[in-house]
Amino acid sequence: MYPEFSPLWDYEGVDAEKAKAMMAHLRTLIDSSQTKDFIGRSFAQEGKTYVISEADDFEYKDPIDQSIAKNQGIRIIMKDGSRIVFRLSGTSSSGATVRMYIDNYIDDPSTFRQDAQAVLKPFVRIALEISKLTEFTGRDAPTVIT
Repeated sequence: MYPEFSPLWDYEGVDAEKAKAMMAHLRTLIDSSQTKDFIGRSFAQEGKTYVISEADDFEYKDPIDQSIAKNQGIRIIMKDGSRIVFRLSGTSSSGATVRMYIDNYIDDPSTFRQDAQAVLKPFVRIALEISKLTEFTGRDAPTVIT
């Protein structure tokens, strides 16, 4: 098992309409009529290449009452198991929070003790490229990384 780097990048106070437009863009990419062009697509940054193996708009099924909450976020899963998740919350008139979850599996032992942000940089750039987050929101950096 390889180490997993899994930070959460929050973009707080984003214009709600712009955030919704970004999510609509992502939903278009995974729409059943477009999926054939999206699945199998490869993205490369800084010598790292990732290939999309699946993508969906995930839903949560409550184990107690069996209720289903749909449209909980866009998941983009790579062949190596790495994944990107985009979620939107707080879409009031005061702004929204775009959450970008990064789960990146690293198999290079020389990176295990390096700064996580430096190791994740290529994958984060790919996430930003796919989502067009900067273009939609005007943000070039997250408010918080945890």
